[in-house]
Amino acid sequence: MARRLDESNWRPMHTRIAAALGIGWMLDAFEVQIIGSVIPGIQAEFNLDGWQAVLINIVWFVGIAFGALGFGYLADRVGRRRLFVATLILYSLAAIATATAPSYEIFVLFRFITALGVGGEYSAVTSAIAEFTPARTRGRSNGVVMSFWAVGGILASLVSILVISTFGLSWRYTMLFGVISAGYGVIARRLIPESPRWLAAQGRLDEADRVVTAITGIKSADGYILAGPPRGTRSALGELWANHRPKLFFGMALDFSEAAGYYGLFTAMSIYVFSSATGAVPISDSALPYYFLTANIGAFFGGLLVSWALDAAGRRPTVTISYSAAAASMLGCAAAAATGSKTLVLVAFTVAAFFATCAWVSAYPTFSEIFPTDLRATGIGASVGVGRMGAVVGQILLAEVAEFFNLTTVFVVLGLFWLIGAAAGALWWLKGVEARGVSVDALGARTADINAGLAK
Repeated sequence: MARRLDESNWRPMHTRIAAALGIGWMLDAFEVQIIGSVIPGIQAEFNLDGWQAVLINIVWFVGIAFGALGFGYLADRVGRRRLFVATLILYSLAAIATATAPSYEIFVLFRFITALGVGGEYSAVTSAIAEFTPARTRGRSNGVVMSFWAVGGILASLVSILVISTFGLSWRYTMLFGVISAGYGVIARRLIPESPRWLAAQGRLDEADRVVTAITGIKSADGYILAGPPRGTRSALGELWANHRPKLFFGMALDFSEAAGYYGLFTAMSIYVFSSATGAVPISDSALPYYFLTANIGAFFGGLLVSWALDAAGRRPTVTISYSAAAASMLGCAAAAATGSKTLVLVAFTVAAFFATCAWVSAYPTFSEIFPTDLRATGIGASVGVGRMGAVVGQILLAEVAEFFNLTTVFVVLGLFWLIGAAAGALWWLKGVEARGVSVDALGARTADINAGLAK
């Protein structure tokens, strides 16, 4: 069964599954990035000071951390498809409720619930795409799905431009986009089958075989192959800690680095560079969505480039080089901001978004595929949970650095965040396994066993 999945040609069913997961990921990105474009209106309506605005982001990241870990555990217990649909509908309804929030406190509460659902999507989407696709194209297909994030950012910018800049409506109307997400959640369950590797790991072999045949068009010829041995009596996190600790640390380091660096970049640009009140290169609130739109177009192409590189060059060099380039691009932002030129800052921001997206898009396919099938969503959830704490640390640290130092120091700190991932990638390049073209079932073994098997 695993061989049929790994060696199958790419078929229309693969395209349907990847597109369905990608659209869900795009809708997640919309919810994450829409706040960046409408935060001035939220601040004005609720009369927020700087720390209250930052708290919105902190609550968001904490919610994603809890959602990724909790729903990641559930995705390993009840399946990928159920959690994908359930979390999509949860955050969509919470986003709609956010549009009706009568006060700042209620707004933050509903934003937290929205984040719980989005956090669950991190685990469900990345687990599912790793388990459906052929081994030789797994990096490229996973990277392309991850690149839908930039499409969601572009959509958020366009909706902000239409609702706020063009029609002059309240930020509340942008949150009503959740109606579309909720409707898509109902449709998505018909587009995506349950992961056959997860079904096999649960012992549901007949169901798994039917799904594999539907995806690959290849009927079973040699019986069933269980995706992995039973996990035993340890908890999911206990099993990961006992037998897959290097993988867990690797995933946590990559996600901590990208969360602190990526969200820190957009926070720094919106508050410390572009803000009409406090920015070094101020622009009008109505123009801000256009700047984010341009940066997200750059991010989209970064995602496409790294999607190709994951299978062409391999995971280890792609991750290490991408994170290093993201770190260097932060210095470019600092230099551009020092000139006071809006054009140079926009160019530097777009280049930084390009390389930052290269980095994080390279990370998710890389660490999601190395966990065992019955622990994959939990491993992803733990990595994302720690990563969102990086985003919280980044938000607080940047606020303190901006207050006591200068803007150049802010971008130097962001560069240091990205170097954490570069260091983790370099260490994995030396000690870890190259997953390009290798079955995810083989990658789920202990690291030492993987290396021994590949050496044969």
